[in-house]
Amino acid sequence: MDTSEKSILAETFTPRQIVEELDKYIIGQDEAKRSVAIALRNRARRQMLSEDMRDEVVPKNIILKGPTGVGKTEIARRLARLANAPFIKVEASKFTEVGYVGRDVESMVRDLTDLAVNMVKLEHTEAVREKAELEAEERLLDYLLPPPKQRRRTGRLVQMPEMENGSESDASPSAAEAETKVLEYHVQTDEKPQHDDSFQRTRERLRQRLKDGKLEDKPIEIEVQNRTMSFIEIFTPGGSFEELDINLKDMFGSMLPKQTKKRKVSVAEARRILIQEEADKLIDMDKVIGEAISRVENSGIIFLDELDKIAGRESKGVGPDVSREGVQRDILPIVEGCTVATKYGMVRTDHILFIAAGAFHVSSPSDLIPELQGRFPIRVELTSLDAEDFKRILTEPKNALVKQYTSLLETEGISVTFTDDAIDEIAAMAFEVNQQMQDIGARRLHTIMEKMFEEISFSAPELREKDINIDAQYVRQQLSGIVEDRDLSRYIL
Repeated sequence: MDTSEKSILAETFTPRQIVEELDKYIIGQDEAKRSVAIALRNRARRQMLSEDMRDEVVPKNIILKGPTGVGKTEIARRLARLANAPFIKVEASKFTEVGYVGRDVESMVRDLTDLAVNMVKLEHTEAVREKAELEAEERLLDYLLPPPKQRRRTGRLVQMPEMENGSESDASPSAAEAETKVLEYHVQTDEKPQHDDSFQRTRERLRQRLKDGKLEDKPIEIEVQNRTMSFIEIFTPGGSFEELDINLKDMFGSMLPKQTKKRKVSVAEARRILIQEEADKLIDMDKVIGEAISRVENSGIIFLDELDKIAGRESKGVGPDVSREGVQRDILPIVEGCTVATKYGMVRTDHILFIAAGAFHVSSPSDLIPELQGRFPIRVELTSLDAEDFKRILTEPKNALVKQYTSLLETEGISVTFTDDAIDEIAAMAFEVNQQMQDIGARRLHTIMEKMFEEISFSAPELREKDINIDAQYVRQQLSGIVEDRDLSRYIL
């Protein structure tokens, strides 16, 4: 094992650390967290194998089974952020509507590649940002204070005597004198303007004002590159149309002249535009695309939601189950491993990690076709949330709802505090409504909290009382009518 291989594991979270990071945002579901943590760690372990063995090790795809709102999507999304991996969420049910219009299943790989290219390009942009800022500053100064034009002098070329007569004349200047005059003429032509020092001093004073932020709102007219993209619609082998955005200037290179247009913007906006243009010049896009494709192939994660919607039971060859089974068979090659053509090149899906999810209320993973079942060897069942889980969700995560609402109202100068019995009451109400109506998991808390804060949020700018204490009585007062008639449908996100 060489040093580079050791660094791969050293720079990757251990499974225990991954679970600890997930715990900061997701309450409960320990089994699911352990499964995805192991899957992510195996990514790093695979990179340490020999090339032959590395190709043989395939990712162990996962099915997360559980009701809505228990954290399936959030687990996959947070996992991708930890790994700094390209991540995309796709609803499997949308592929049942393909027919002659729409998008085929390979579009998920194309979208993932687009996302990876943007991700890597952003990283490369940050790497060259300092140099791009310097170049943009010089261009900005040129717009604010155009450099003086070089002084041009008109003159007559001194001809040699033999050029006129073919022989030297006493009346004409000697050849040495002619050479001297020609030399003096050129020195004067290339001479710098006398006011160059004054111009440089003015430019430096302007540069300092730029750095001090004193010119940010000054309007300025700049020339920017025209980034208009052309769209081409192609017919894919899957029987659907794909709309590809292709930059014709990139396709034809120097055959098409660069188009620019003038824009009148503030100095602050001009700086942002010019920095981006200079960064684009410094970035090697071939390198970006190569790195992005490698990241997709080795670290990409596709979250395949609503898998239960295409898991129909056996039918007699008619009805919606035919379409569902067809979608499964279309997805199968992508999960098994194939090569997909994208506008950036060919992308292999052999080592993309697929995390599927579904409620599976009326079906089960065993209703999938056997070939697809075999490609998802790990199955984890997520549990429904109870009142105690709701209490923890309200207060413990970094993005807890209580923290979100108090922070929002702080922007209006209002200080909101919750008592413990208020948290208990909110959690109990959310759990009760979920039991008696459709169980939408933690999303019910969004419903409850939004309704409870409706009056405060509406009146916040005019409130004289800036300190608000929310207790159990206040919660019951605000939500009593809603909980009684269970009419929460218009608040469900």
